This record gives sequence, structure tokens and C-alpha cells, in this order.
Amino acid sequence: MFRIRAIAPTLLLLAAALAPVCAADASPASSDTAPAAAAPIQASAVPVKQVVLYSSGVGYFEHAGPVDGDASVELRFKAAQINDILKSLVLQDEGGKIGTVDYPSLDPLAKTLKSFQVDITANPTMAQLLNQLRGAEITVATAGARVDGTVLGVEQRAQKVGDRDVVETSYLNLLTGGSIRQFPLPDVTELTLHDAQLQAELERALTAVSQARDQDQKPVVIHANGQGRHQIRIGYVVETPVWKTSYRLVLPPLAPAGPVPAPGAPPVPPPGYLQGWAMVENQSDNDWNDVALTLVSGRPISFVEDLYQPLYVPRPTVEPELYASLRPQNYGGGMTLRDEDRRVDAKKTVERRMQAAPAFGGLAAAAPAAAAMNQMQDRQEQAGADEDKDAAAQAPQALDPTTSVQSAAAAGRLGDLFQYQVGHVTLPRQRSAMLPIVSDPVTTERVSIFNPAVLAGHPLRGALVTNTSGKYLLQGPVTVLENDAKGGFAYAGDAQLDNLPPGDHRLISFAIDIPVKVDADSETDDRTINTGRIASGVLVVGIKEVATREYRVDNGADEPRSMVIEHAFHPGWKLSGDEPFEKTDTVWRYRLAVDAHKSGDLKVAEERQIEETVAIVDTDPDTIMVYVQATALSQPIRDALQNAVQIKRDLATIQSKINAITQQITTLTEDQNRLRENLRSVDRNSPYGQRLQGKLTDEDTKIEGLQTDLDTQRQALEAKQAELAGAVAKLNIP
Repeated sequence: MFRIRAIAPTLLLLAAALAPVCAADASPASSDTAPAAAAPIQASAVPVKQVVLYSSGVGYFEHAGPVDGDASVELRFKAAQINDILKSLVLQDEGGKIGTVDYPSLDPLAKTLKSFQVDITANPTMAQLLNQLRGAEITVATAGARVDGTVLGVEQRAQKVGDRDVVETSYLNLLTGGSIRQFPLPDVTELTLHDAQLQAELERALTAVSQARDQDQKPVVIHANGQGRHQIRIGYVVETPVWKTSYRLVLPPLAPAGPVPAPGAPPVPPPGYLQGWAMVENQSDNDWNDVALTLVSGRPISFVEDLYQPLYVPRPTVEPELYASLRPQNYGGGMTLRDEDRRVDAKKTVERRMQAAPAFGGLAAAAPAAAAMNQMQDRQEQAGADEDKDAAAQAPQALDPTTSVQSAAAAGRLGDLFQYQVGHVTLPRQRSAMLPIVSDPVTTERVSIFNPAVLAGHPLRGALVTNTSGKYLLQGPVTVLENDAKGGFAYAGDAQLDNLPPGDHRLISFAIDIPVKVDADSETDDRTINTGRIASGVLVVGIKEVATREYRVDNGADEPRSMVIEHAFHPGWKLSGDEPFEKTDTVWRYRLAVDAHKSGDLKVAEERQIEETVAIVDTDPDTIMVYVQATALSQPIRDALQNAVQIKRDLATIQSKINAITQQITTLTEDQNRLRENLRSVDRNSPYGQRLQGKLTDEDTKIEGLQTDLDTQRQALEAKQAELAGAVAKLNIP
């Protein structure tokens, strides 16, 4: 029988005691395809055998191993990985048959708890729990007695403690026979449930609470049916850390080494040496013991869909017809489907096969670069080595990064992707490793790169790297090394390499080229009218704009410089001078060779053709005269514009006259107002009053004459405006 003791004030404290019950309830249910009896779990029989890591942040894991007879194989995953497992799990049983795959449900805990007869969602107190158990048969134990009865409920009473304090005390009301007894809950030491079904419901609710605590580890059990020993293989795709790359680039010597090219043949630059390392992380819960590791560079589309969370479809509440109201309807858009759109042509399915590329790497690949560098070192040592033989013999040998690291990966294509196959990798869980995947000579040209938006005044030391390794180089940082004065290798700087397919090239920069200065402030702009037409009184002129920028390079170094100058790309403009050797989305790239302690110039000219519209009627004469003087316009256009200018100037003359007459009328009117004010203060019949009246009469006469002139000028203005409109509005000259 299930007992609740007073020493456990809340139900959650009972979870630990019910662990055996939890384990019993969590066992997988049988089905038609599962074994009739519970098969032993053989987790260790299927270790990880193959790992494929993608640069898009997912990985394919494959387990393989033998099992005996009807077996159940358990793999444990983080809760966040279950959606990927449900989406991508693939299984094969060589000699048997795969049955069911079961995993723990992820119904929300609150929803699960509310499904039981006893709701412990809110962590109820003893009083709240007993109120849910109303009508249940229980045994109540106190310090003095044990009483059987039926729960009626729990009530709260206020009890006085001391002189002032009042506390609430819970009392259990219990029906015993024909009487009702009350027990203060603080005095109850034990409660025993008589109903076995109710006891089981409470135990299952506590089991759900216990299981919810371990949300990060979820067992996935795969049931296999077979006779004797048979091989089982399990594959799945889950989220993994992105595998990364870093590189070491050894630049070739400053001067070419080896035989002199034939006359007329282009010089062959000595190869550089590129060493690449892949950084992988085993963040899974399984050790990798002698696994076949494959690193894939590419971006296959991958996504997460919530398949683990139970979904419940909300259903409408049906009301009686008498009270029901019409709900607003939502209609989704549709598309007409044709019969041919519904067909699936199975013959169009393409089977992708991996085409293995030859492996590059190791000492053989590094030999050309090392040989070229050694020849250069021999020449430097012969110049004055006799006097320093003893000191050189005692000096430590310089580190050579090109001779001891060999690529551990075989490179090849995988459909549209590129892969590095690394065999026999052992890496414990929660550990990381660096694996050499590139060890090859690459074509490398030393250059100085100038972009005024990056650094004004100086270019950057860099290199033009052509990927002749035959491998797809994933983006990553590059540590650049070059020959030092002692014949060893010195750190030159850091660079960033973008994704580089085989045969393609990239620029990298790793230091400021201080001895070289660049002046890029000289700019000129020119606008020239080259076409024109008049359409419906609007002048449309074509203008050629030319912008020129000059780059002046002063090389103060002891070695020549191969300059790469990046000129900003302006949409709508085209180049009118020398062609660049390369274009990106943002810049044009030009080459310029500058000898040691010499200067060099590069002029970049751009042009574009634009159109400007001029409304002749609304434009002032001085502006129109600019186009009249443009010899690129045809003579009829210039004559029409000259005529419009003359009419506009006539209009301006008439308007000036109107303004002058208007000003005279205003002055006379103001003087008349002054005279009338004076007449109010004098006798009109006095000599002074008579004189004032005479002046008023004379000014009235002048105003009448001016009004006549004003009307005449306004009529002339209207006529001239009509003349302009008639001369321009319908004017069309191609």
C-alpha cells in the first residue's frame, strides 16, 4: 500500500523512492515487429566506425557491429539531437530484420501530469493533495491512533497563538462509519491509500516528474530480429561543430632559382609550399576508435524540423445550432495543377558516384618547393661562407616546415562536393585534433596590393596564390613564412584565404609594404555635350562624363615590386583606358611593375553617357545660352534656342517696365494718402487747402496715365508669353 508520511511535506520528495517504479514503467511496449520477449541490450556491440563531417555544420555517423539473435541496441543522444535522429536515421541488418525503433516521448510535463487522476503539476501541499483525494479510502495515523475513513476534504481554521498572533491550521475532515472526525494535519504522521489504482496513478505522476529531470540524455533503442550472429549498421546525421582549416604558406625566394628560361619564353615562378591542417572536434558521447574519418567541403542544405515534440491539432467547439454564429472564413490561395505537373519521371533521377582524385601530399609533393629554396640558399651561402664556416657549423640548424609533415588525407570529389578521406583516426569523446590534409607545392607570386579604401599611402605585401594542389581549399587563416638571412624560415605575417577551388587563384595580404608609397589623390572630371534634340519644347542633351584617377608609385625598396592596384568599380561607368587583368564585384585590378628605387604611374579613365533634360520655357536665358554655345548641337537646335533666349529677354524687359510702373503707382498712392490726411486738419477753402486739393488732382491724372501704360505692358507681356509658348511648346528638332 502507498503511504505518505508527514516528514515529506511535498510530493516531489518521493521521486527518489519511486525510481524502481519509474524504470519498470519506462520499458518499451511490445509490437508485432518487436521481439516477443525483451531482448538484451547490446550497446557496446555497435561502436562508431565511420564519421563524415561537413563544412555546413552537420556530420554523418555510422555504427557497425555484430549482435546475437533477437537483440536490442541502445544509443543515447542529447535531447536536441532527437529531431535529427528521427529525420535521418538509416538502418541495415545483414542477416536479420530491423524491427521497431523506440524512444522516450516528449509530451510537455504539465500536460502529462494533468492527465493523471491526481494533479501534482503545481507541487501541491498535503492539504491541496487531500482535497484532490476527496472520496478516497485512507488510513490516518497520529501519535495516538490509526483511523480508517473516507476523505471529505480539508478546511482552514484560524488559531490564536499567544496573545496576538493568529495562524491558519489545516484540518482533515474524515468520514468514519456514521461520524465525521477532524485531524489537525500537523498531528498526522502517516497517510495510507487503500485504492490500488489511485496509488498507481500517483506513482506514475511521480515517475513522469523523475524522468523529466534527465532531459539531456535520451535512449534510442533499435530492435533487430535474427538467427545466430548477424551484423547491424546504424547511420544518422546530427549537428556537429564545423570543421575548420588553417594553413602555412612558405613563399618562394625573392629571386628565381633554377635554369634560365629560353629566350622569349615567359619566366616560370618557383613554387611556394602550402601546408593545411584540419581541426576536428569529437563533441559526441562516443569515443572514435580507429574510425574512417571523411572531411567534406561544401554546403549541402540541412535544416531542423521538430519531429520529437508531440503535436496536437486544436479542434473547434461545436455549439448547438440555435446559438451558433457564423465564423469568418479564410481561404488560401490555389494554383491550377496540370496532369503533366503531377507526373514523376523516375528516369530523371541521377545517381551520384564518388570520383576519387589522385592524392597529393607528402614529401614528394613538397620536393619541388624545397629544391628551389635549397638552390637559393646554396647561392647565398657561397657568397662569403669561407670566413664564417666555423660559426655556421656551431649554429643550430633552422627549422624547415616543408620536410616532415605529410598529408594524411586522400582527396577526391563526392558528387558536387570535395572530400578529404582520413583513415584510422582515434579521438576520445570531448577532445579535438589537428590533422594534416594538404602538403603540396602551389604557384605563388609575390605582389604588393594597393587599395586606397584599405590603407592610404602604402600597399600591402601579399601573394597571388594559384591552387595547383588539385584539392579544394576551404577558407581559413594562413601563416606566411619566407626565407630569412640565415637560410631558415621567418614569420612574415598572417592572411586570410577564401574558398579556393582547384586551378583558381586568390590574392592574400599579410604585411604593410612600408618602403613603397602610393599617391592616389590626383583626380580630374570632365563633362562634354555630344548630342542633343528638342522634343515637345524640352531640350534633351547627351553628356559624356570622363573621370580620371592617377596612381603614382614610388618604390623605395631594394627589390622590384609587382604592383596590384585595386580601383573601385562604379556601376554605370565603363573603362576607357588600359584594360585590367581582373574584376571583382567591387574593384578593377590592374598590374604595374616598378623597379627598385624607381617610380611608376597608372592612369585609370572611366566614362559614362548620361542625358539631361531642360524645360526651355522654365529655364533662365543665361542657362540656355550655355547650350547655344555648345558646338556639338545642330544649328537648327541652336537657332531655336537663340530665338527662345531673345523672346525670354524681351519678356524680361517688359516685366521690368511693369515693375517700374507698378512702383510709380505705389509711390503716388502713398503720397495721396498723405495729402488726404493733411486735408483733414486744414480748411479746404484756405490757400493751403486749395493747393493740397490741386496736387491730389494732378496725381490722380498721373495715376490714370500710369494705369493705362500698365495695362498696355501687361497685354504686351501676355502676347510675348504666347509667342514663347507658340515657338517652343510644339518645337521638335531631332
